[in-house]
Amino acid sequence: MFGGFIPKEGRFFELFKNQSKLITEAAGEFRALLAHLDEVEKRVRNIKDIEHKGDEIIHATMDLLHKTFITPLDREDIRELSSKLDDVLDFIDAAAQRVLLYEIKQMPNEGRELAEVCVQAVQKVETAVGYLDNLKDPNAIKKICVEINRLENEADYILRAAVAKLFRDENDIKNLIKFKEVYEILETVTDRCEDVANIIDGIVLEYA
Repeated sequence: MFGGFIPKEGRFFELFKNQSKLITEAAGEFRALLAHLDEVEKRVRNIKDIEHKGDEIIHATMDLLHKTFITPLDREDIRELSSKLDDVLDFIDAAAQRVLLYEIKQMPNEGRELAEVCVQAVQKVETAVGYLDNLKDPNAIKKICVEINRLENEADYILRAAVAKLFRDENDIKNLIKFKEVYEILETVTDRCEDVANIIDGIVLEYA
């Protein structure tokens, strides 16, 4: 359906793919960070480098949007999708920064569980984004979006249980505050993934 557009406009899809690939890379790096907290400075630095690359992509996307007369998707969809993908990456970076700044030396299992759900969610986002330049199978994309929504619900459940456990069992108020904030940021990563899924679902409804 997009075959009639000039080649340059296809760059939007490549930019989206590159953006989502960076998000998957950052989420994997954060998961590794929690597994190797003795390497926290290196891992946080790696995530920051990835976040900077993401900033470059969103700037390139906005620049291309301003220069392109006919776009393959609605301009607002392009702007929103790029922005929400950037939000996902920003919150992964924020979680990593908290681990470093708060000098967290040991992360409870719930934090690692949330990080794992984040990895699964961003992988689904990357898959869904990869389908956008060819909407021949809209049902497949919709199934992926439903799975992203399910993962957000799972993260929300883990967060509620984790915070309840902190207030019940954690005697160090400083640790309680640190862990709670990291948990909430990680759950927000899945919220932003759900935002991306909703935008993609809307694109499928409009163009498929």
